[in-house]
Amino acid sequence: MATVHQAALPAAVAVSGGADSVMLAVHAAQVARETGIPLHLFHVHHGLFEQADAWAQAVRRLGDTLGLPVHILHVQVPTDAGTGIEAAARQARYAALAGAAGALGVRHILLAHHRDDQAETVLLRLLRGAGPAGLAAMSPRTERDGLVYLRPWLDVPRDVIRAEAAAYAAREGWAPVQDPSNADARYTRAALRNLLVPALNARWPGWQAIVARHARLAEEAAQILDEVASQDLAALEPSETGDSFSLARWRQLSPPRQAQVLRYWLGRQGARMPTEARLAELLKQLRQLHSLGHDRQLVWNHARHTVRCVRGRVSVGLRG
Repeated sequence: MATVHQAALPAAVAVSGGADSVMLAVHAAQVARETGIPLHLFHVHHGLFEQADAWAQAVRRLGDTLGLPVHILHVQVPTDAGTGIEAAARQARYAALAGAAGALGVRHILLAHHRDDQAETVLLRLLRGAGPAGLAAMSPRTERDGLVYLRPWLDVPRDVIRAEAAAYAAREGWAPVQDPSNADARYTRAALRNLLVPALNARWPGWQAIVARHARLAEEAAQILDEVASQDLAALEPSETGDSFSLARWRQLSPPRQAQVLRYWLGRQGARMPTEARLAELLKQLRQLHSLGHDRQLVWNHARHTVRCVRGRVSVGLRG
């Protein structure tokens, strides 16, 4: 909260009604009272479960107890988006938080992710074949949609939070809401948490701290890779807007740096990050363009963007 106080006011806490987010709200409320920071509670109502209304009411009661304003953010989660219900719900949630924050002048939002969440995220990214940037998992501070998201508890174990939540519940007569998706193996994270994590706990106690440390190291590696890619891109004779570069210069890089600078360039231009297979396809086509000024043109469509190569310049733009 000190970071929030120094940077911008007011702030908000995203509260699901579960033990983790409720305890974060309790701690944040105390700091807000001591520092005079206006604090809001944001609850996203996905409408995916019949208990959703009861969860919203539980967060309203928490707001009354803490003397904080509560904002219930209703969203519609598309079930046919092609990305899966978990990803669709996450996108809808961030959009709702951004909208509410903009209306209230909120710049910082606190999230209750803890060390166990971080460790699980690293495992999920690893199983999906993520590179160093993906394995860095969640950052204590990220920016998205013009907002700063803070995760102050990434180094705090779940057991510590739950023990404090139990004491708070006994003292205040409060009970956390229970999301049934957390026990439903149809959901990817729930499957990992209920099928794989118990085995890891039994064989390697404390594995979460080791995996969380790996995430920090991966984040450092990802930052170094970005620095190298930035330097490489600057040497490719980029256009003023950065949306094109010299194919001849790019071909002088080693194959790993060719791939890395493409990822970096696409990310800087707002394009969706391609899978390894899709990137390999683009790399193959670019490497087959043998000479500057060759009359063969490349057109590589990817989601909302198109990569072209015309007269020795590789460019990216939105699809027409």
